[in-house]
Amino acid sequence: MTRPVLTRVLAMLVVGAVAAACGFGTGGDPSADPPAATGSPGEDGTMTAAEFESDIQGAASSAEGYWKARFEESGERFRPVDQIVAYTRDGEIDCAGEPIPTKNAVYCPAGDFIAYDVNFAVAAFQQVGDAFIYYLLGHEYAHAIQARLGIEHRLTIDHELQADCMAGAYLGDSVRDKDLTIDKGDLDEFQNGLLAVGDDPSVPWFAPGAHGTAEQRTESFFLGYERSLSACELQG
Repeated sequence: MTRPVLTRVLAMLVVGAVAAACGFGTGGDPSADPPAATGSPGEDGTMTAAEFESDIQGAASSAEGYWKARFEESGERFRPVDQIVAYTRDGEIDCAGEPIPTKNAVYCPAGDFIAYDVNFAVAAFQQVGDAFIYYLLGHEYAHAIQARLGIEHRLTIDHELQADCMAGAYLGDSVRDKDLTIDKGDLDEFQNGLLAVGDDPSVPWFAPGAHGTAEQRTESFFLGYERSLSACELQG
């Protein structure tokens, strides 16, 4: 992805657990491989390490800039996430003493950092497209904003669906403000990706770590995308 062009769209959604770290799941199966793209792998040119690194940096900068502007509009001082770090092995990084697994990305409130499994992220980048990286960091940045605003939820699913909405608002607002541009057909690809990553039907909505059904997550994301942050209930 060459910022500010949003040329491809994710086929997976970042999800999480509220307790120690807010992280990433694949349809309720944390051991799952990245899903295949709806088009041909790499058809948008997202194949090289240099492109991946550029998109990681661009996505982090874009999300940080978006939230900085929102805080300033409210007369509040913005504090960016302390760092964004890559890892490759189970337990290589921990959050509040809890090891972070591979095939994941998390926001850790205890250390105020975002961490991502670089092998998993690169595989998704190549199979899905560069917009996956923008969504990945956008969702985790949403968890950081929840922490900054003092937003807590009794149920994990509510925390995650709100972060879905916030990520949608970030992307939708960025498109409307022409900080990112979106190609024809990309909204359909957003929807296809969201439909692929809902919780397994066996996961109760009240279960710790529940992320929401495909329908719930799609609705939350597009509410934010279409209506901006007013749809996301950001009261602390």
